[in-house]
Amino acid sequence: MVGNAELRRPGGYVVQVVAVAALYYGSARLGLLRELTVGSAVFTPIYPPTGVAVAALLIFGIGCWPGITLGALTLILTISPPGPDLAGILFGNTAAPVCAAILLHWARFRPDLGRFRDGLALVFLGALAAMTISATVGVGMLVLADKLAAHDFWPVWLAWWVGDAMGVLLVTPLLLMLRGIRRPLRLGRWREATALTVIACVLVPLAAYSSLSLLFLVYPLIIWAALRFQLAGAVLCALFTSVMATIAATDGSGAFQGLSPVEIMAKLQAFNGTMALTALLMAALITEQRNTRRSVEQACQELVEVLEHLTAGEVPLPLPQTDADGTGDGDDTGGRSSPSR
Repeated sequence: MVGNAELRRPGGYVVQVVAVAALYYGSARLGLLRELTVGSAVFTPIYPPTGVAVAALLIFGIGCWPGITLGALTLILTISPPGPDLAGILFGNTAAPVCAAILLHWARFRPDLGRFRDGLALVFLGALAAMTISATVGVGMLVLADKLAAHDFWPVWLAWWVGDAMGVLLVTPLLLMLRGIRRPLRLGRWREATALTVIACVLVPLAAYSSLSLLFLVYPLIIWAALRFQLAGAVLCALFTSVMATIAATDGSGAFQGLSPVEIMAKLQAFNGTMALTALLMAALITEQRNTRRSVEQACQELVEVLEHLTAGEVPLPLPQTDADGTGDGDDTGGRSSPSR
């Protein structure tokens, strides 16, 4: 996707860059509310700015990348004095989301996540692959600047990489979903959504803070949300679950009580990662199946109309051409991310 005509003007572009920087900085401040220590480094289990950055690049285009750099620079200057590693960290924090957007563009990613391949692309290209750049560059600069011992490289690298990847897996789909909201739910669906919300508000804190390690109880909830509300339900439920698990982990409570910092990190990141993957991929698969069913139903309806015209001795009207995904005239570029050049 590319920005609209107004945002391509100089004034609109400046507003766009400043808005991206502000969202990046604000989401980073939220992420820094909960921290874990690994070795001599402090990290956030979920780093929302990476998700904000990837979503901004998919929505506005590659041209908004200065907003990511500006937001990262503002954050670093407000939490620590600048050092020789500043330029490298800024490069890594900017290059990783840009690389994610480029990889997703090459994979013909559709921001509505209406296909299973879109979910796979976001997981393996946008999150797991691209975020190795920020982790490698960032941790490497800390070691070169003597802010981190060399033997702590891999534990800190893993924590940095997973935190950035979790930001993409949880925040990017949420922002893309909010952009695509079109109509409210029907009354019956609101009742089910309310029931799901109430159960989640009771079950998730119980699972996170129980000393019996009941985190597995959230998976039926994730499946329910994905089956009934597709991407919206799955992403919101996964985000709430991940936040509650992160709070319990940083407090050393519930399933994380009595564990060492490294054990807390491993358990939390393993749970958050598998839960986010389950939610995102299941939602994408269900959405694709529903779209396929609608396409088949539409094709059957058109066939019935053609047969009615033929039975009545009339010449049938030409039918619109549809592609394999049932998206219209076969041109699938309308719903695909296309970074501006």
